[in-house]
Amino acid sequence: MLYRLLYIPAQFALWIYCRNLRINNKKLLSHPGPLLIAANHPNSFLDAIIVSTLFKKPVYSLARGDAFTKPFYRKLLMSLNMFPVYRISEGNENLENNYETFESCRKLFKENCIVLIFSEGRCINEWKLRPLKKGTARLALSSWQEGIPLEIVPLGINYQSFTSFGKNVELNFGNIITEKEINAEDVFGKKVNDFNDKLRYSLQGLVFTAEKHDRNTIEKKFHIFQSSAKKVLLSIPAFTGYLLHAPLYLPIRRLSVKRALHNDHYDSVMVGLLFLLYPIYLLLASSLVYYLLGSYWWLLCFILLPFTAWSFVQVKKQF
Repeated sequence: MLYRLLYIPAQFALWIYCRNLRINNKKLLSHPGPLLIAANHPNSFLDAIIVSTLFKKPVYSLARGDAFTKPFYRKLLMSLNMFPVYRISEGNENLENNYETFESCRKLFKENCIVLIFSEGRCINEWKLRPLKKGTARLALSSWQEGIPLEIVPLGINYQSFTSFGKNVELNFGNIITEKEINAEDVFGKKVNDFNDKLRYSLQGLVFTAEKHDRNTIEKKFHIFQSSAKKVLLSIPAFTGYLLHAPLYLPIRRLSVKRALHNDHYDSVMVGLLFLLYPIYLLLASSLVYYLLGSYWWLLCFILLPFTAWSFVQVKKQF
């Protein structure tokens, strides 16, 4: 229920937060299911937000198990279509809970649903593909064993930056992997290794690779051309947008830097706080406009304020 309530606002927020979003195969966004999206994991919670807001059907995500330890957070995350996946580092006693999560996923696949899994198993802000865990293979193979016509699509999620507001993002979908590509005569362990080899080979061509300090390569890959005319047209609303949003943006950025800059969750904290607080900020601004000007000017504020924010994102320096 909460997922559906936040779906449209999240799409709106993404429109402001990302300067440019490139997708190589938009037809997949209308996939009827059952589908397992096997993605890399460079940017924490933001990875799931972007993917979930783009697909036409609801997307169920698998997230790190330690986030589900407290009952309140567990209920909240599950209302957002998230299920826990536990790693050895989170305690061997929790690993058995993964069977329950995978069973829930198979039930969803039988209903032609879509599930997102991060095949690296851990989030790290870097431009490269890390070793794949075996969870994706085991979920796919166990689904095929139950006769589910599951398709797996590799997805490379690539960011211009992990700390800048108004970033360029690129989503690269690979060729779909089906049951026919795995030798049915092999033992289960061999099937897992073969599946991971196919998935790794595909993701390597979808995930952008660069060293953190190789700014020239990163800029060359993600730079978006912007015409001088566009910059001139948006310059005034962009400057206005910066002034109007600074009282909200600057304190949130300061808090995000303090709390999450060095643990690979900066973007998630930043986006989460803005997503929660911006509607309140917009309501307060509209109320102030109504108090000062009355009439219908406060309604116009709901359009102009987000537009000025979008304008600033479009013309600000990319690197």
